[in-house]
Amino acid sequence: MKRIGTGLLALALVALAQIGPLGMAYAEESEAYIAFAAGKYQTALDLAQKEAEAGSKEAYTLMGEIYGGGLGVPRDYAKAANAYAKGADLGDTNAALSLALLTAKGLGIRKDLRMAANLFEQAANGGNAAAQYNLALMYLQGRGREANETKAAEWMTKAAESGNPQAQYDLGAFYQFGRGLPLDEKKAADWTGKAAEAGLSAAQVEYATMLFKGRGVEPDQEQAAKLFSLAAQKGNPVAQNRLARLYANGIVFPLDLIEAAKWHLIARDAGVSDFRLDVLLTKLTPEQRAAADRFVDAYQGATVSEVTPLPAETPAAALDTGQNESSNPSQNPPAAASQGAIPNGATGAQRPKSQTTTQPKGNP
Repeated sequence: MKRIGTGLLALALVALAQIGPLGMAYAEESEAYIAFAAGKYQTALDLAQKEAEAGSKEAYTLMGEIYGGGLGVPRDYAKAANAYAKGADLGDTNAALSLALLTAKGLGIRKDLRMAANLFEQAANGGNAAAQYNLALMYLQGRGREANETKAAEWMTKAAESGNPQAQYDLGAFYQFGRGLPLDEKKAADWTGKAAEAGLSAAQVEYATMLFKGRGVEPDQEQAAKLFSLAAQKGNPVAQNRLARLYANGIVFPLDLIEAAKWHLIARDAGVSDFRLDVLLTKLTPEQRAAADRFVDAYQGATVSEVTPLPAETPAAALDTGQNESSNPSQNPPAAASQGAIPNGATGAQRPKSQTTTQPKGNP
């Protein structure tokens, strides 16, 4: 079952990875940012202080990133919060967003969820997609705002329409389960598909399942298999399990028990078990098992080099290729993966999919 993410965006303190928060124009014109991008953090800080004194709101945001990240200076959340506050007062939505994150976590400033929500709303009203997403989560959880799924859906929609992939994925869940919006399988598939196109691996798994089952979208097993493969190679264990099932049954891909075993073992190591695929392992020849083990040993979270598969004649019996379904979403605040479900940047930008390993929203 897909779950709506409920953790605040992980605090992003590396401005280099998020040009968006500092503004493209500022990034192109600022000597401080140019120095920052070159890794000359102390120089960047000195220049940012001068630019801030000259009235640059983005310079305050850059100072906050440097202090908060401990880049070239000792990490100091209090100084970061102070810099963000000045940038926010000058109208920089990204400074308001970052200050909200610190306030929500009580880093360098007194923890105050209501104030954090106010700051998120300030930035959200300025069109900041990450702030819109976080505000939606606060309404969903009833943290800093009275719980209100309709308001949560309203802000999630704004964030999704602004192009935030995680918001697009979660908005799909709102439509899928009727959380703050009418049930609508087509819209659920549309928004999940947008997040999948943006490269969010959990969305790729969910959308692939929709494509296999024709749920809200025309069935397309080939596209579904492609998405499972993409997500599997990014390290998503649910996708790895589904890919193993496809190879085990010769669905879309040619029957290949070594590939099936390889992806099953990788997924199992990541915590996604599958009894029927365990049974498949017992039916492999010693040579086939050795070949699968070599794949696993070589696996580093990306595409594994191909080897010539040994003949495999018998598919595993009756394996479901889709995710287990649940007719109702969790009525408790859905579990947040600090970076399972939630992107790592204050911009809402996805973690390079190191995202360590994106934790799947679908059930095994």
